[in-house]
Amino acid sequence: MKIIGFNGSPRNDGNTTTLFGYLLREIEKDGIETELVQLSAKAIHGCIACYKCFENKDRRCAVKNDAANEYIEKMTTAQGIVLGSPSYFQDVTAEMKALIDRAGFVGLANGRMFKNKIGATLSCFRRSGGMHTIETMNHFFFANELIIAGRAISVAREKGEVDRDEEGVHNAQALGQKIAWMAKKLSG
Repeated sequence: MKIIGFNGSPRNDGNTTTLFGYLLREIEKDGIETELVQLSAKAIHGCIACYKCFENKDRRCAVKNDAANEYIEKMTTAQGIVLGSPSYFQDVTAEMKALIDRAGFVGLANGRMFKNKIGATLSCFRRSGGMHTIETMNHFFFANELIIAGRAISVAREKGEVDRDEEGVHNAQALGQKIAWMAKKLSG
């Protein structure tokens, strides 16, 4: 079993990464493998609406000049997918939106190939935009018929603030425990 997280934050060591740490450690306590992908580490571009994925139906994006297909493959092999993004101007980051659009289209084009996987979201934000950010990521899960475990949020802007958000830390840990429980139940 494996749960993969995709961090949409351009800061690899910021609050979203920290919140992911709390969540993933809880999953690992149950002996489940985890991986955190930093979307900022490799280029990923937005969908160009060529619709080749609907023609080819090969579980890949036809645009091959970035990391999208690598990330789609990771999603395909994992039992669960966690999408995380800070709220940048009331929504997900550009990196996260590119992943959602590219993987989302490929998933739909291939018979909702992520169907019945576990999906969860997390977000860090200061005052507003957090729930909209969560909703944007959940649209990927709804469209591709994943089973949504829940969400974790933290009120944090400056680096390190998430560690002082006791409720946010607790929510991330509880969500990690729930994902682990669901993964075990779904694997039989």
